[in-house]
Amino acid sequence: MSLLEDCANAYRFTATIHVGKIAEIFNSFSRFLQEEAFFILEHYPEEQLPSRPSGADERPIPVVHYSPYLPTTDLLRLVAPYLERMIHDGFVGFGLANNRRGLELFYSEEKVMTFFTDNHLRLCDFLRQHQVPHRPNLALPADFGHDHLSLLGFPRELLPKALQELSDKDLDSTNFCAELIEQLDMYQVEEGLSFFLTRKEQKQIAELVDKELADNEFSDIEFGSLLLDWSDFVTECENGFEGDLWEYRQGLKIRDTIQSVIEIAPEALAEKIGSIVSDPDKFFQKTLIDRRKRLDPPAEPKLRQERFWYQGMVRNQGIDLRRDLIRQGWFKH
Repeated sequence: MSLLEDCANAYRFTATIHVGKIAEIFNSFSRFLQEEAFFILEHYPEEQLPSRPSGADERPIPVVHYSPYLPTTDLLRLVAPYLERMIHDGFVGFGLANNRRGLELFYSEEKVMTFFTDNHLRLCDFLRQHQVPHRPNLALPADFGHDHLSLLGFPRELLPKALQELSDKDLDSTNFCAELIEQLDMYQVEEGLSFFLTRKEQKQIAELVDKELADNEFSDIEFGSLLLDWSDFVTECENGFEGDLWEYRQGLKIRDTIQSVIEIAPEALAEKIGSIVSDPDKFFQKTLIDRRKRLDPPAEPKLRQERFWYQGMVRNQGIDLRRDLIRQGWFKH
């Protein structure tokens, strides 16, 4: 158990748990999330499945998908047919979360279970009920040399009985993960931005938005999602922005909204939000060229900070953005 960075009262719990308890803990933990939750899936698409021999220097990076918020009971029902396969496959990780309740469970491809919570006493009691004892010094698989095996890498007779009856196609993670993504309407997310807002902080932000920013076009979107949207926008700009000028401006308006919250939030919360967006901000500034020129920002909101995100233009412009910039006269001297 350890405090999360930049959080005075939020914790990370890490546990190695007998495989026979994973499904029970997963389903039992879901009750804390109450009415709704979203599902997390970490996996390797077919083109990224590791093919290098053990010990190779470069290791493929898995992709991560989130589902939208769904009724928790529906989510559990849809995930249930795949649960045992995800538990045993060495190239699949999965989890369950509700940001608004400050809770997340994630079972990684390393087969380590991690919890995030702002109620550590409740989670301590939860783990005690499931007979998971506390160990001050925990050895993790990543601490040692090890290999990962897909379900297809095991002799059939060594698989759990229920999995022995499935076809190779159904045991293939590229197939069953694709099915899950389609059934849950999941979308890929970038893993570059990592943060945790407690329930108290989220409540503070929601109250500030309701009071001060009710007319903002993004006021109905969960603030944590806006932070992720800004990070995703920056990543897209780094790789090559394929949208048009209107879509580009929408990304900048997201940063406007984040800044509006920073400027009305209490000092400690404002500093935390600022630290969350500091890395995406730095990466975005590195993508900008022609910074002596300014893309006119909207008249509102009136912000104290100079909005650097309107200074210059991203280097990697797609066809649509470049076309709109030419029509607007951006390239004229």
